[in-house]
Amino acid sequence: MEQRTRDRESSLVVLNGGPRPVTVIGKVWLVGAGPGDPELLTRKAERLLRLADVVVYDRLVGDGVLALAAPGARRLYVGKRKSTHSVPQADLNDLLVALAREGLQVVRLKGGDPFMFGRGGEELAACRVAGIDCEVVPGVSAALAAAASSGAALTHRGLAQAVTFVTGHAAVDENGRAGEPDLDWVALARPNQTVVIYMGLSTAPTIASRLMAAGRAGSTPVLIVENASRLQERRALCTLATLPQVSGSFAGPAVLMVGEVVAMAQVQPRPQSHHDEQWRSVELAGSPSAPFKPAHLVLAAELLDGEHPGVSRRGQA
Repeated sequence: MEQRTRDRESSLVVLNGGPRPVTVIGKVWLVGAGPGDPELLTRKAERLLRLADVVVYDRLVGDGVLALAAPGARRLYVGKRKSTHSVPQADLNDLLVALAREGLQVVRLKGGDPFMFGRGGEELAACRVAGIDCEVVPGVSAALAAAASSGAALTHRGLAQAVTFVTGHAAVDENGRAGEPDLDWVALARPNQTVVIYMGLSTAPTIASRLMAAGRAGSTPVLIVENASRLQERRALCTLATLPQVSGSFAGPAVLMVGEVVAMAQVQPRPQSHHDEQWRSVELAGSPSAPFKPAHLVLAAELLDGEHPGVSRRGQA
């Protein structure tokens, strides 16, 4: 066992084309992937993707963005759906630390912006506690992309002097029953503001009911934008009173925008361009990425040794 461990450790230092002391510590970059359209990615994010040894990415990262990673970089999928996490957050934090300790440049690629309901703060804190250098690269959040593509300004003189971002996610109790979002409904029901709700489709009926009970008129406009900035983007303009019915025709990911200013929105998405069609045909280099499922938190050693399903040594298919 000791010999196997030594062999494994020695095999982890040849990932960049030559020997490297195992004492070299890598770095973690928390990179915002934006809402999906590769043209909305920052230049810094693109540069880091091309230099990364490992890209640890979420479900909401667009294929066109992921395709910008270096052909030999490992891609580890750690995506989450509602109540279903392919990797528990604590294990994910440990994974980032373990990869950096192997001397790797790690891009943690997160949909939207790392600090906008993306748990980026938890990952940054974990790196700091472990003494790992970690830097954050902001990204365009879904709310900004939805507002831009639909033409619904988040603030507008005379209509909205403030904008509030909240999550509609509701915690599940010990019996598996979903609760309701823990929000200040009275504050959110105040006039002259736009309220943007992330992850609010499944709790849309509760959101509408609570806002109206707190004083927001049932006629208040609501814009639903699904897959903002992507080819599959869909929109619907309704009211708080009709939100429970209209939201049922959307599957997500989506943002809800509540307030008088969203009446300015164009409901029909923009026509697709030739550039859009180019991204439709993007195919990722190398073999398909496989979900990362830690068994006993073996993490970097097995991953980089090619022992995890779907993960191969750098430069190999």
